Amino acid sequence: MTDQETLYMMALAQVPSVSQTNLHLLIDELGTATAIYENRKSLKELLPAASQKTLDALASIDNHLKRAEEELQFCKEGKIQCLGINDNNYPQRLKDCNDAPILLYYRGSANLNTQHIVSMVGTRQITAYGKDLCRTFVRDLKQICPDTLVVSGLAYGVDIHCHKAALEEGLDTVGVLAHGMDQIYPRMHRDTAKQMLTQGGLLTEYLSRTPIDKRNFVQRNRIVAGVADAIIVVESATKGGSLITADIALSYNRQVWA
Repeated sequence: MTDQETLYMMALAQVPSVSQTNLHLLIDELGTATAIYENRKSLKELLPAASQKTLDALASIDNHLKRAEEELQFCKEGKIQCLGINDNNYPQRLKDCNDAPILLYYRGSANLNTQHIVSMVGTRQITAYGKDLCRTFVRDLKQICPDTLVVSGLAYGVDIHCHKAALEEGLDTVGVLAHGMDQIYPRMHRDTAKQMLTQGGLLTEYLSRTPIDKRNFVQRNRIVAGVADAIIVVESATKGGSLITADIALSYNRQVWA
């Protein structure tokens, strides 16, 4: 993907009031973010079915170019890959989901389109049983299907135990972040995250300097669900992010195991 296309992707993703679903449809229709930008003043003729609200919002794309230029420079300096939805390295399983982000930021060594991908999720209040299941499941997975990529959210509890179990067993593991690549939250997981960069990676849809916000953690769950073939709910309360992820996974026709 060229710098110009990346820049316009970044700017498009920042436009308020236009959902990822609509951006996805726009790129499907016009082919590239560059085409959307170059035709921003005549989109009504090209996209007669688009709502006036969407067209008005897209007309403001110039307002987001400066921030996009800053982010592009940040990514170059940090060796962060920018994966547009038409990029061959973009997670193809996720691309099939109608609300997939049009742009992802990725640091790491894992193949996001490897043959087998499993997402493991669960409560932050993990029990001794949950810890044991994380270890034994990943250990058995290594024996049965040694090329599997393990995905989770780098959060407290089940997430971090799954990442650590994968690292110990020599499986690649990717953490999906709810913020930009300029920070790690929780901070105490930074050492694990650093290790994952050479045995897995970190993935996010968010720009650097994005504040930690509860809504973003819910939003990122669709990526955890969408990149995988199957989702394992290790243990969960009757409400929580892991059950939201499971519901999303079912809506994507993914296998959900518990």
